[in-house]
Amino acid sequence: MHSTLDSNNNSNSCNYCYNIYMSDQSRSPPPKSSRKRAPGAGRKPGSGKFGEPTTVVRVPVSQSAVIKDFLSAWQRKRIAQDIDAVGEFAMPVIDSTPVRLPLYGSSVPAGLPGIADDHVEKRLDPSEFLIDRKDTTFFVTIQGQSMIDAGLLPGDKAVVDRAKVAAIGDIVLAMLDGEFTIKTLGRHKDGRVRLLPANHTGTYAPIEISGEMQFEIWGVVTGSFRRFR
Repeated sequence: MHSTLDSNNNSNSCNYCYNIYMSDQSRSPPPKSSRKRAPGAGRKPGSGKFGEPTTVVRVPVSQSAVIKDFLSAWQRKRIAQDIDAVGEFAMPVIDSTPVRLPLYGSSVPAGLPGIADDHVEKRLDPSEFLIDRKDTTFFVTIQGQSMIDAGLLPGDKAVVDRAKVAAIGDIVLAMLDGEFTIKTLGRHKDGRVRLLPANHTGTYAPIEISGEMQFEIWGVVTGSFRRFR
């Protein structure tokens, strides 16, 4: 008799739980507009492929691939403009005889036809002044104007040391999707890397590095030189 009562109680309890479960399943989920998102949830603004906010657009299914290809081509063209590629890679001549030229004091007036030796502070080898490590240094020619505010003008020779470890704020030679460019290395607060131009006109935009890009730093720019004639 005792076991029969226990069996009935268990059966009633199971029926009660089943009814509650079915009642919950029949309820419709709340509309999306009423759902609360956790703080910081979802994709951060500007963190997508194009580095800017996005919106939903309805397009024909047959044209979705065409539109994706167009946007990819447009992005490549925009980045190519901001890359401002460099050219003419050259290596220093390691076995050349040092050339030590006189370095005169800053008090010497310009245009003096003859300068006495007592004005010479020391002898300076341009190669030793520009190059820290000959075996890891090379030169590239600046082609565009994206770094003019940093003193790098078209035609200048930038000195690049590939042995130096790049830090945020350094001017670097980077390869981006097969193209070389010289920019200042920057980073967002969330850790995303970016390449910054130095041109006050606003012609060149920062390049946001995304996971889809082939990105590599080839060296740190340690100096530059130019000829006027």
